[in-house]
Amino acid sequence: MRGKVYERAVPAARAKKHHGPLRRTFRIFLLVGLLLAAGYAAWEALTWPAVGALRSRWPKSTAFIEAWKRKHEEAPSWHVVPYGRISPNLKRAVLVAEDIDFFSHDGFDLHEVRLAVREAVDAGEAPRGASTLTQQLAKNLWLSPSRNPVRKLKEAILTKELERDLGKKRILELYLNVVEFGPGVFGAEAAARRFYGKSADALSEHEAAELAAGLPRSTWHPGVRSGSYHRYVSRIETRMSKAVFLWKQI
Repeated sequence: MRGKVYERAVPAARAKKHHGPLRRTFRIFLLVGLLLAAGYAAWEALTWPAVGALRSRWPKSTAFIEAWKRKHEEAPSWHVVPYGRISPNLKRAVLVAEDIDFFSHDGFDLHEVRLAVREAVDAGEAPRGASTLTQQLAKNLWLSPSRNPVRKLKEAILTKELERDLGKKRILELYLNVVEFGPGVFGAEAAARRFYGKSADALSEHEAAELAAGLPRSTWHPGVRSGSYHRYVSRIETRMSKAVFLWKQI
């Protein structure tokens, strides 16, 4: 009887001895993972942008401007101007080109997302971008062009904070002052000076459509000899003529 008990106990003891190191290794990895996660969360909390400060202050720089500086020797062109010194034509052109429902959504436009996916399925291509101006502003100010899940999550959180803390016109004002209208040309004022030799408040409808047609790609801009670009400029002008309701909103 004792021999049988001993025989049963030996395999159990061996199994316990065998699994002990595995459990300790698992616990070590779990602890390291938790510490890394806590460290990352603490870093994000310490470096998280002060979104509300933009109600009354201009950003000193942006993520996209800093990225440009790292890749080029020449300094980017960037001149900040208040909302009233940006032509209504440019505001209308950008809205019809990028986010015509800007004044009626809460930062996200699910209709545009569904439309982009449907167009991609019909064409057999990757979906086009369907980001709102607020999402684009969050990305330009603080993030990168990458589409990894962590970056998209941060963009979504910052988008909600921008919509919560700033008014629509302030978001549009910031966007028009930081977006890249051409290689190294950031903001409406710098673009108007570079391409037309005038200030942003003097832009005509056609000039505004030419600038808006380059968003969000900076390779399309006034002076580019691209049939696709110029056809898109014409489409924007047509949309501007039809979207008369925007005059009241801007």
